[in-house]
Amino acid sequence: MTSQNNNDGKYSEKIQKALQAIRDGKFFLLYDSEKREGETDFVIAATAVQSSDVKRMRKDGGGLICVAVSPKASEIMKLPFMADVVTAAATNTQISPKLEIGTFVEKEGDIQYDKKSSFSLWVNHRQNRTGIPDDDRSYTIRRLGEMTKTALSGEPVDFASEFRTPGHTATLRASKGLLDERRGQTELSIALALMAKTTPAMVVCEMLDDTNGKALSKEDAIAYGKQNDMVFLEGWEVVEAFEIWKKEGIEA
Repeated sequence: MTSQNNNDGKYSEKIQKALQAIRDGKFFLLYDSEKREGETDFVIAATAVQSSDVKRMRKDGGGLICVAVSPKASEIMKLPFMADVVTAAATNTQISPKLEIGTFVEKEGDIQYDKKSSFSLWVNHRQNRTGIPDDDRSYTIRRLGEMTKTALSGEPVDFASEFRTPGHTATLRASKGLLDERRGQTELSIALALMAKTTPAMVVCEMLDDTNGKALSKEDAIAYGKQNDMVFLEGWEVVEAFEIWKKEGIEA
């Protein structure tokens, strides 16, 4: 286990545990807020994900397994917002039949709790066969994390040399202003990765309730965390800690 970063002491105990979980490649649970999705996600560093982690997310979580990427790395790797891709496709006269995409691509007001989604491309790694088994998805996720690390190191990257779309792993592009602009699971998880001084590529997966067709309640998610030794964080706790991080001018 990696020793705790000496700078973590300025944060709450729960934040410190979450930062250590990120460094150690372990899960923690993250709830956004009642004003947003009102959902709890499994969260883990992309570079650490193994086949068993994908299995846990799909069985104990049941939501969509996505990889959130920092805005800087998204720019370098040329990851677009999916809404922009669809909008651009609507003007392509060579597509047949003619797409009336402009009538249904998301616009402000469509999402009750947000201005826009963070979805980017859905990808498979080129070494995958189908891209959906646990082994395939875990490899795609790890390589997304590793390419993010390479991109931010200043080394050249070629996204298309390793990944193809469409695929089975959703990527999410964090907003440029992070929590100043948007406070979804995408930005919350990337903010924590920056605070932990690790690669800002994080996996998120919603926890669903098997009995009622809804998201798992906050109370049940907290109970799951206690049973499985996973820290449970709320979005406001991350926002407060990130403000401390920003004020101190700490470099990621």
